Amino acid sequence: MKIIAFTFAFAALFLCACRNNQAGVTQSPDVQVEDTLKTITADMAYEGVNNYCHSAYDWSVAKDNPDIMSLTMGEETDSAYQVVFRSYTGALVHFYVDKTSGTTRIVEEVPSLNVKEETGTMELFDYLEKQD
Repeated sequence: MKIIAFTFAFAALFLCACRNNQAGVTQSPDVQVEDTLKTITADMAYEGVNNYCHSAYDWSVAKDNPDIMSLTMGEETDSAYQVVFRSYTGALVHFYVDKTSGTTRIVEEVPSLNVKEETGTMELFDYLEKQD
């Protein structure tokens, strides 16, 4: 009777040890691993801010004269892109796009009044077209 119990216990331990040993197992080529760290490009920063500006600001005043409102790339640092929106009122809105996360700081400036104020943030990926 002891031999049967001992054999059963040994077999159970052996099977458990083999099942958890996956050192030699490789991932199937059919399995896609999504890269969660995305790097923002200058084109992505421009596109996302452009989409945001067209949804947040009234561009109808620029219908007849598109030069009175514009969006341009500003300075680039190691960690961020700057995109600048110029309104027909003369105000500037600076968008600082973090190259790693896509989080974008928004700073509004009225040069004629010497006023500069941080007004919030937005997530760049919310304003990029979904790519399949």
